[in-house]
Amino acid sequence: MTYRVCFVCTGNICRSPMAASVFRARVAEAGLEGLVEVDSAGTGGWHEGEAADSRAASVLAEHGYGTEHVARRFEPSWFDRLDLVIALDTGHLKALRRLAPTESHASKIRLLRSYDPAAHDDLDVPDPYYGARDGFEECLEMVETASTGLLAAIREQLEGRAA
Repeated sequence: MTYRVCFVCTGNICRSPMAASVFRARVAEAGLEGLVEVDSAGTGGWHEGEAADSRAASVLAEHGYGTEHVARRFEPSWFDRLDLVIALDTGHLKALRRLAPTESHASKIRLLRSYDPAAHDDLDVPDPYYGARDGFEECLEMVETASTGLLAAIREQLEGRAA
């Protein structure tokens, strides 16, 4: 049975596509491609149909990650098919909780940096959209670091399903 995870940011052109790309690579490296499905979306539909921000795509490409992406809006009906919904900041977390049809659905939502033991109380991945390129580099570093813990957590879930 496939484990499905969706990364969510504001417009689905910066943080969430970067997180999805990095996590797809982690899943492939771990040999879990057939077991884990990775997706991304935004809390709003402002950029639906667009590619990732060119700065996000360029940073991803420079670090060897895929850049294929088409922005879309997160739909509440997706909660039924998803195992985990990963918010990139507390604003997304709150928006997703408001969209969750039930408490069971809301329990699937987590902050990405909650999987980074060094993050402590600062669990937001800052939005790089209005800043310079170094904000995208910082975003990538945060995503890469948290992805290690996220992969470990999902691997544990998969092992639990197999038992």
